[in-house]
Amino acid sequence: MILQNYKEIYKQSKKSSIVVYLLLRVLIILCLVREFMLGNYMNAMLCIYSLILLAVPLFVKRRLKISLPSGLEISIFCFIFAAEILGEIDNFYGNIPIWDTMLHTINGFLAASVGFSLIDLLNNNVKNFSLSPVFVAIVAFCFSMTIGVLWEFFEFTADNVARTDMQKDRIVNIISTVELDPEKNNNAIVIKDIAYTVLYDEEGNILTTIDGGYLDIGIIDTMKDLFVNLLGAVVFSVFGYLYIVDRDKYKIAKRFQIKKIDEGKKEEV
Repeated sequence: MILQNYKEIYKQSKKSSIVVYLLLRVLIILCLVREFMLGNYMNAMLCIYSLILLAVPLFVKRRLKISLPSGLEISIFCFIFAAEILGEIDNFYGNIPIWDTMLHTINGFLAASVGFSLIDLLNNNVKNFSLSPVFVAIVAFCFSMTIGVLWEFFEFTADNVARTDMQKDRIVNIISTVELDPEKNNNAIVIKDIAYTVLYDEEGNILTTIDGGYLDIGIIDTMKDLFVNLLGAVVFSVFGYLYIVDRDKYKIAKRFQIKKIDEGKKEEV
């Protein structure tokens, strides 16, 4: 059964995609064994989840009868590995400050490529149906931003239901809030140069002290993620627009464009 699945993968994927796919699966399996031996069962489950995610592109291709270009397929594989294994298990999110920002930017780019492909397929395969390049680019951009917003909804839900910290908190030393307006007139009160914050329980016992300022509860992280998602979406939307205007001259978008299975042609590896 496993051998048959690999044969199916090989038939529907490029050699470069297969190499990346198998390499990442091996690395994840090794990570899975390590986490089991260390007793980190939550991380082990995350490895299993990552293996499932790697199989999703193959499942989608078979079910929808589409062809994923090697550029898009490899990007998806690497994105999953970077987000789940490097980001979560190896804590790249904590050790490399720009890691989360980089992945959200890439996500905006890739999601825009998917949105662009869907509308371009419709544009090219439905009679008496022709959308302008600007409209297709706008749809790709809006699709990407919708995916980004839905992901932030997921992070917010996880933080409030499962008490995770996906919307990463950060320390700030200045706040502006109407909650501290003594007259309750909706005037923002600005507090600067916050040195530390002390948290108490209901009985007046000190729970913890936050050195360096006040603890933001995720809004900065959320907005930053949406801004960089916007950046990635804009970049691909521009590439997509140029590709529709002149498909022979501007081919960057083509390397990330989904095609019908009967239209899929092998690209150079």
